[in-house]
Amino acid sequence: MKSDYIVTEPDTPASARLAPKLAIGAGLFALAFYLAGDRNDEPAPEALASATSAQDDIALVPRTHEARSLLDDIAPISSAQAAIAPPSAALEDTERSNAALLDLAAQPPAAPLEPQDEAQLVRLESRELVVRNGDSLSILFDRNGLKPIDWMALAKLDGDAKRLLRLRPGDKLMLGLDDEQRVAALDMRINDTKTLRIRRDEDGQYEQSLLVDDLSVREVAVEGVIENSLFLSAKSAGLSDRLTMELTDIFAWDVDFALDIRAGDRFRVIYEELYRDGKLLKEGNILAAEFTNRGQALRAVRYIDSDERAAYYAPDGKPMKKAFLRSPVDFTRISSRFSMGRKHPILNTIRAHKGVDYAAPRGTPIKAAGAGKVVFAGNKGGYGRVVILQHAGKYQTLYAHLNAFRRGIRKGVSVSQGDTIAYVGMSGLATGPHLHYEFLVGGKHVDPLRVKLPSAPPIAKAEMERFQGQTATLLAKLDDFAPTNSALVASASENVSQP
Repeated sequence: MKSDYIVTEPDTPASARLAPKLAIGAGLFALAFYLAGDRNDEPAPEALASATSAQDDIALVPRTHEARSLLDDIAPISSAQAAIAPPSAALEDTERSNAALLDLAAQPPAAPLEPQDEAQLVRLESRELVVRNGDSLSILFDRNGLKPIDWMALAKLDGDAKRLLRLRPGDKLMLGLDDEQRVAALDMRINDTKTLRIRRDEDGQYEQSLLVDDLSVREVAVEGVIENSLFLSAKSAGLSDRLTMELTDIFAWDVDFALDIRAGDRFRVIYEELYRDGKLLKEGNILAAEFTNRGQALRAVRYIDSDERAAYYAPDGKPMKKAFLRSPVDFTRISSRFSMGRKHPILNTIRAHKGVDYAAPRGTPIKAAGAGKVVFAGNKGGYGRVVILQHAGKYQTLYAHLNAFRRGIRKGVSVSQGDTIAYVGMSGLATGPHLHYEFLVGGKHVDPLRVKLPSAPPIAKAEMERFQGQTATLLAKLDDFAPTNSALVASASENVSQP
């Protein structure tokens, strides 16, 4: 037998070509060991026969790239072991290894963990993401090295999860990441009392829920007397600026807080404070209020009707909100009042001034005094730029000397009370920026400051019993007022100047 008789692939390494020589050497070594040793230790003739013929078996095994790779993973054996172990046994081991790998690959993936098992067996890595100015969900995830597949899946969620597409600077996302840095959990507070919670289920899909904090509510009662400024007096009484603004909004249709306030006017307010875990979270709504202006007491209570709509009403069920605002602009002063014989500041002629001029900085928003439809928007001689609104029934309002119209304001457009319709200017014949405001009833001009504004519809008769039952306790508390800020009231009332 020639030692160079071997079947190999062209790229078979030199070590493979030496295989016959090594096999013969191993066989001779085993024979010498046999002749020198105890015959009880000699190997079986079959083993020797296999060893002497190993060169043939090995030489005829093709050495493919795959075979080399697999054999490289098998632990090396000693030359003695190679001599006495039949090559067929080694091949059987290799075949068993391949079969085991194939069996493993053929097995189905492990069943997903049940939620309780997941909580016990998988410890998620916690990470807090803070939204910066200009961040979107994709930018936020990319900056923190998270996988795009997760933010894309989260962005497809509907409902409350749409808030993730409207991130604001300062928003915080609390994430739970698995071992592959995939998002398995997400919590984000979307307001003072609600938290968006998203969890990945056993199918790899995201499910969302909304957690609402369990808050406790405390009623607070404050009262005060106005000295020079409503806001300063309210602050001394313990009322925040937000609640003071809410107070003025409630009575704005009956009291002109820029013109009608006098020293000695009084207020009483009952409002809510919301607590979470025993700590003050925020102020709630005003529940009931009383404002005494020039000796006339006005009262209002908050009522939620059967359709879950909240509004403020007088004790008799009439809404505090009227069909028209008392003034349609936040002004600094009244520069000219309603008069049937005023000297025009530019023309120097005596002519009727059929409205009120509200001085205000250029660009100050002008609001629709009531719900209605635009019947004119354009230029009108000395009035400059003008908007005229037609309201329900016989009422009409005019707004003149405008700097500009709000985008979309044109003839035929409907507006709601309080909508911005234009901006203060001095177009036409005007000596400074101001709003000229006219109020017409049945085509006749009336003084906007003195006109009795029509009320909105009162509580329906079907709601009246429910209204009285819901508001009786609050009205009784205004009668038997027990302020929680009595010390502040005393200190605030000591220096009150009488009207």
